[in-house]
Amino acid sequence: METNLKKIYLVSSTDSPEFTRLKRSLTRSTVIGLDAEWKPQRSNSSSFPTVTLLQVACRLGHATDDVSDVFLIDLASIHLPSVWELLNDVFVSPDVLKLGFRFKQDLVYLSSTFTQHGYEHGFHEVKQYLDITSIYNHLQHKQFGRKPPKDIKSLSAICKEMLDISLSKELQCSDWSHRPLTEEQKLYAATDAHCLLQIFDVCKANLVEGITVLVPTEINVGLKEILTGPDCTSKIVAVKLCKATDVIRAMTENGQNIANGVVSRKTTLNTMPMDEDLLRIVRKYGERILLKESDLLPKISKKKTRRRATLRTVNTDKHLVGSVDWQGPPPWDLSLGGDGCPKFLLDVMVEGLAKHLRCVGIDAAIPHSKKPDARELLDQAYKENRVLLTRDTKLLRHQDLAKHQIYRVKSLLKNEQLLEVIETFQLKISGNQLMSRCTKCNGRFIQKPLTIEEAIEAAKGFQRIPNCLFNKNLEFWQCMNCHQLYWEGTQYHNAVQKFMEVCKLSE
Repeated sequence: METNLKKIYLVSSTDSPEFTRLKRSLTRSTVIGLDAEWKPQRSNSSSFPTVTLLQVACRLGHATDDVSDVFLIDLASIHLPSVWELLNDVFVSPDVLKLGFRFKQDLVYLSSTFTQHGYEHGFHEVKQYLDITSIYNHLQHKQFGRKPPKDIKSLSAICKEMLDISLSKELQCSDWSHRPLTEEQKLYAATDAHCLLQIFDVCKANLVEGITVLVPTEINVGLKEILTGPDCTSKIVAVKLCKATDVIRAMTENGQNIANGVVSRKTTLNTMPMDEDLLRIVRKYGERILLKESDLLPKISKKKTRRRATLRTVNTDKHLVGSVDWQGPPPWDLSLGGDGCPKFLLDVMVEGLAKHLRCVGIDAAIPHSKKPDARELLDQAYKENRVLLTRDTKLLRHQDLAKHQIYRVKSLLKNEQLLEVIETFQLKISGNQLMSRCTKCNGRFIQKPLTIEEAIEAAKGFQRIPNCLFNKNLEFWQCMNCHQLYWEGTQYHNAVQKFMEVCKLSE
């Protein structure tokens, strides 16, 4: 088969050429689609279903003439411990965008499958994940102003609306534990994973550039005809999947090479870094699936051991959410191309610490908007090369997206928080830095002090200078940003003395 044709590979052994192809495809993929199949069981069962098939659709490379492979990993036949490391590396790789449809449930069942069959390790997280429902809801809101529906649309409904493809779900409840799989089952499983790539292809330009037009009707009709024919042989499956991708790519990318401006990063699995478009999408819309211990308990077990599970989850969550210790280097580090000047962004939970940092001469910004969401905080920290300081443990779930630009402050008191940040980031504080930034807006002061006459002129219509200062030989300073005036009065000297003591500086 030619390399530009897509094919379905059934992987049932680690010694097979299909498994070798799987590993090679994963090293060339920056986007993959994930899905899983299992034999349905009764709702009152005390255990999770056993996943017998994991589908991985790999988008190979960046260019428009690259191809995709669809792999059906037969978990009922393959030696599970031999594939755990490969799958886990894929799930946590920062260089691979994972697409799924409500994949958290699949991950729970997948983890349970590995642990129930005697393997000590399950799966706990998927990084750089994007749910197709999130894409759909975002575009619906952007194009039509629609709020996300209370009931999540099915994958077949989304495919019908966005691709004009009718996905048959007749085989969804078939016996996926029976071997050998039929050709119809293989086609069904492969299409479920591959359509995630197709939907993403259609939406990618909209996500990056804000285009609201979706798919031209005349192209949709052609795509529908390609995938809804009666034949199910392997050769026809391969040809149909190939044609489908060609149509989608021609429509979305217009032959434009998106491999320019690639950012290089080393990972244990992937040698193909994401392009800039993918990086922007991941930063803006990427998620992280993180399983708690309670997620890995079947519903019946949850009710019986609810209190005990809650107690165990307290410690487990700390491990799963991520380390609260700094893992540097910080984004201002010279080795990363920074300017060597520490810069922080403080959310509302540690906003009081911002003033303390400014008082010791450290650049400490607050969010641009009053009630920013996690994405806005991460975007501001990333664009301004700042470390985000917070006490919100939920923000640590985005640590992988921010590339170590989040630090959770442990201390509660502002003085202790200040010392914690100074020690953690090894900041060098000198007496000359004290009171060198505007505590109001974080701006820097003018280079030289103002005389009383210059200060009066600068304060006209803006700030009132107390009359008692006119006969004193004081120096005035003005913020270059907000124009606030400061003078070296009693409050100034008290503040200097306070931070000299807090920072343990000598006179």
